[in-house]
Amino acid sequence: MRTRAIAYLRLSTEKQEDDGVGLDAQRTRIESYARLYEIEIAHVVQETASASTLERPALRYALSLLAAGEASALIVAKLDRLTRNVGDLVRLVERRFANGHLQLLSMAEKIDTRTASGRLVLNVLTSIHQWEREAIVERTKAVLAHKRELGHLVSRLPYGKRLAPDGVHLVDDPGEQFVLRAARDLAAVGMSLRAIADALHERGLRPRKGEWFAAEQIRRMVRGPSEGRKREDRAPSRRRERGAPGQAHAR
Repeated sequence: MRTRAIAYLRLSTEKQEDDGVGLDAQRTRIESYARLYEIEIAHVVQETASASTLERPALRYALSLLAAGEASALIVAKLDRLTRNVGDLVRLVERRFANGHLQLLSMAEKIDTRTASGRLVLNVLTSIHQWEREAIVERTKAVLAHKRELGHLVSRLPYGKRLAPDGVHLVDDPGEQFVLRAARDLAAVGMSLRAIADALHERGLRPRKGEWFAAEQIRRMVRGPSEGRKREDRAPSRRRERGAPGQAHAR
């Protein structure tokens, strides 16, 4: 049974006409390919547009023809006619071609998802994309860790620190360091997190925002950020709401 396909042609700029990837050149190559492999071209869809997004009118129309059952395959002269972004390619394949009912054919890369070897090539491309994403995450973590070792700011300012005049390094904030020492002294005598928060409030010591230190803030202050959950000021407890009106943050 012959495969019915939608031929999709795309041109980015007029200059590409001179580079041998113009619309006429793409059509000629696809028609020759179709005759060789006994593929019936049901529709030819073409447009001049950037490949920076998959949200292109002609591409949407071509995909709608596939969804309507007008053909069972989409054929392009080269994958970059479809998209230049591997991430977009992966998403398109997952949404439209992963179930095996519809096929993707790209002449230049010899991708033909009707065959095992064609599916293999496509799987290699998607695996490379996954590797690239994971490698970026690893590099980002390594860079952030290195910046922390150098004392650079990589996220929000930790309590007890402020930016140095160079705008890069961190230095101690005297007022907040005083609060940290007070909290640690109270923890050393066995006071609970809530009790420490109440004691700081009674001494007129305030967080950067609000009137009361949250229990998780106290936890980070006395035990370090790794043991605290990544949440900042929370709503005060009922016991806290009975406290005296707030004073200025100690400096």
